[in-house]
Amino acid sequence: MEKTPGIKAVYTTGEVARLCSISQQTVIRCFDNGRLRGFRVPGSRFRRIPREQLISFMRSNSIPLGNLGQATKRVLVIDDDEAIVRMMVDILSHDGRFDVASGTTGFDAGLLARDFLPDIMLLDFKLPDINGNAVCRAVRDNEHLSHTKIIIISGVADPDEINDVVRAGADAFIKKPFEISEVLDRITELTGA
Repeated sequence: MEKTPGIKAVYTTGEVARLCSISQQTVIRCFDNGRLRGFRVPGSRFRRIPREQLISFMRSNSIPLGNLGQATKRVLVIDDDEAIVRMMVDILSHDGRFDVASGTTGFDAGLLARDFLPDIMLLDFKLPDINGNAVCRAVRDNEHLSHTKIIIISGVADPDEINDVVRAGADAFIKKPFEISEVLDRITELTGA
């Protein structure tokens, strides 16, 4: 994953305290009790917090992300059609408003969502290992992903299946074949990008 210029990858406890408007001692307590994940600098008592863990902590505690200077939205593309994945990654990466990660299975979706903490997920309904309903439910059951919007993109047009994915937690449904402008419009609408 590429680092955005001007955006820190790792923070000190003092920086976290300023960004979250809490005391440094509170940051240290959260780190020590496992609520804020990070690592200790070898051979010292200093703690460091990776950006992804800080974002997860801030979101799970309803702390605004504005101080982080997050210029881009994170988009996770999951589809078993590698041509669609390549196309979406290429278009979104070159747009400038998005950081993009991708995968081709439901298993990928789970791992990448946990580590990448996407703002939005473009999710194929019919994956080789699991369907979109199960992925939606897993995302919705993860408190660190409560902010993540989900757009199901599929050739499935059965109204009952569409209703099922919406009940499972999808925010929108786009039918294949689709216009890329429609996808970009929905991403923008749901994320404010």
